[in-house]
Amino acid sequence: MARYTGSVCRLCRRENLKLFLKGDRCYSDKCAFDRRGYPPGEHGQRRGRKISDYGIQLREKQKVKRIYGLSEKQFHLFFKRADKQKGITGTNLLVFLERRLDNVVYRLGFVNSRAQGRHFVRHNHFLINSKKINIPSYLIKIGDVVEIREKSLKIRPIEDALDAVVRRGIPQWLDLEKDNKKGIVKNFPSREDITTPIQEQFIVELYSK
Repeated sequence: MARYTGSVCRLCRRENLKLFLKGDRCYSDKCAFDRRGYPPGEHGQRRGRKISDYGIQLREKQKVKRIYGLSEKQFHLFFKRADKQKGITGTNLLVFLERRLDNVVYRLGFVNSRAQGRHFVRHNHFLINSKKINIPSYLIKIGDVVEIREKSLKIRPIEDALDAVVRRGIPQWLDLEKDNKKGIVKNFPSREDITTPIQEQFIVELYSK
């Protein structure tokens, strides 16, 4: 499945949830979801539509896939990996997704969105333990130090993201040293650390059929 290249504001409206896919714009009065919080299309405002159990499960999978910006194949691979690991499959899946490097630089406030994180990771703007890593799906480990390359410190989008980090906040499993432009992975995220409204059991049910 090819990566979605259309308007990401339509995705928020389709999932009936602000997914924060456009960074600072999602916090402003320009947010399309705040102005039109109903599904796109000519039937978007139709009420009373009954959704099947399968439809509910599918929508939850699509929502999480869109939040983290993954293709169908990538998402399914993460699910299979989570299913093989000890513990609760749904929680394992979310922890894997949170550990992705493109998500971690977003959580640390180095970028304004995960999509921007993917772009900047691919262009070698970040270091892991002083080494270049340009793979967005790279899974960080406890104790890893994520920092902005010295040559990238003056890039305007990175500066803007760091200026806005207070509004978004830093998860407890990460530690940001803003003055040093680096973050430290203190722990893996727990389920309680992931505050986005996700019902991962529906995804497990969908893939278990």
